[in-house]
Amino acid sequence: MAEHCSLPPGNVIHSLIQHPHMLSIYAQDMPYALTAGISALDQQTNRMVLDIEYAGKDIENYLFEGGLNFDLEAVKAGEDIERDTYSLSRIPARLIKTDSKFYRFECQLPESALVEESRGEIRIPFILGMQARASLDVYSQQLSIPGRVRNLSVGGCMVEIDLFESIALEVGQTISGITLEFPDGERFDAQGAIRHIRPFGNNGYAAIGIQFVDLTSSQSQSLFRYVNEAEREAAYRTGIRGMMVYESPLFIPGQGERKARQREMQEREKRARQTPMEQGVMKVAHRLQVALMYMKTRNRLPVDIFYDCVDTLLYLQQQDRKVLLYALSCLRDEPEWVRHAIQVAARLADMLRLRDPRDPQLREATLGAIMHTLGKPLLVSAALPSLKINMDAQQKALLRTHVGTLLNRLRALGWTPGLTCRDVIENANERLDGSGYPAGKRGAQLSALARRLSVIKAINKQTHARNGEPPLTPLVACRNIYQADHVWDREVIVEYLQIYGFYPIGSLAKYAGGFLGWISDIDSKGKPEVVHIVKNLRFPESTIHCVVSKEALTQMGTLEDIVNPADYGLKVVKL
Repeated sequence: MAEHCSLPPGNVIHSLIQHPHMLSIYAQDMPYALTAGISALDQQTNRMVLDIEYAGKDIENYLFEGGLNFDLEAVKAGEDIERDTYSLSRIPARLIKTDSKFYRFECQLPESALVEESRGEIRIPFILGMQARASLDVYSQQLSIPGRVRNLSVGGCMVEIDLFESIALEVGQTISGITLEFPDGERFDAQGAIRHIRPFGNNGYAAIGIQFVDLTSSQSQSLFRYVNEAEREAAYRTGIRGMMVYESPLFIPGQGERKARQREMQEREKRARQTPMEQGVMKVAHRLQVALMYMKTRNRLPVDIFYDCVDTLLYLQQQDRKVLLYALSCLRDEPEWVRHAIQVAARLADMLRLRDPRDPQLREATLGAIMHTLGKPLLVSAALPSLKINMDAQQKALLRTHVGTLLNRLRALGWTPGLTCRDVIENANERLDGSGYPAGKRGAQLSALARRLSVIKAINKQTHARNGEPPLTPLVACRNIYQADHVWDREVIVEYLQIYGFYPIGSLAKYAGGFLGWISDIDSKGKPEVVHIVKNLRFPESTIHCVVSKEALTQMGTLEDIVNPADYGLKVVKL
């Protein structure tokens, strides 16, 4: 378009906040994104007021050179595009303290949602349902990361990916191939270089800034056309009308895109709303991954984030330990290193607190458990492109160096863990018979804490799919571990079974009547007492949400076994 349209950002924001939404304020040097509420929005003057509660003393650090950055995420239930986003950076803002820990940001939004970059290029935000898919080819076709385009210019784009995929990316890294696929099916391929990586919002995503490199004249011409079409589409969706403003054919879904959206919609319809406890657990998972991102991309160790994860878990356990144990099942589709760390940390804290509510090791032991798998994603490279692949012998050997890798990185970042935390990180993978790693320590060399943790870890590993191996039932896993002579502490195994039983809370039970349900409580004998029924296998496409307890469970038929949720398509779908 010869003359650029004026796309008032106030109109975009007003449209998004008609739906359930979350606004997150972020800053380069701050470990957390702060959640703010929009208390005023004037579309005529482009003035917006944000209210925020913050107990810290450094809120001024969220104003970078006097400007504010934010991500706005909206959930549009029942529409093809359920999650919509809009981001602005370095907008003029004034900070006002209204109470002891309450603040107000008075913001002046720009005249247009179109952003002029330093090189004079115009960056077009993909707003109000605009979308294009993206694929990042990392490590020369060994790893492909899917994502969605969030803005586009002739010089580059911002792609949103799942937070867990960001472990393979670093600032300055060259991407051998980036593919953009528009709704009409048209594709654009180029090479790229990563210019920035940051968390995006508060729902487990990362924003990747990519610069296109080594473009041919033909590629440049295509990009100019795509940017013009994106600008025209953005103008059309914000209600601007005129001779040069109409719905762009580039963003009209073709048959393939319509089918993809239909599949995604069906998946979203299966999702139940997360409980507050599940939201708390997912918050820990997301923050743990953000902490890793800061270690990899900013060479900083955000110790406060790790302690926040620990304190959140301990708070949730204290509120209702059984509800927490049930909520841990929502981690089943998170990266293995995240799921394992949080589930193991939560059970370790649970066992320690049941033995002694004032255990002086509780917080530091939980910290070590939260951190003890961090070395694994730090090893992701061309030699180990992903932690999700079926690894060969050389890659498995490399992965076993994760303990030393983590300790070396902590040392390089200037942080020394306390004695209890270090005991957990160093010895979590050791065994009584010396068959563990990294040092092959034996019984007397291992503390009671390390012995307890090794049992929790072993049971957790065996009851989850790993490296192509299907999970074992808790019964089989505990029997295998108990019968392994001099490998694990049998007293701890017996204690574990007395607490959690062979049908642990958070497990998926299958009944002879064809029903599947999540166990949410067990009786004194370890048998399921309350079960959340989610599926009747006689009607596999339907979804049930029914809590059944005590005598009513007999109507489900005999309890057959604990089963793998993945075998029945029970996935956790993100917003």
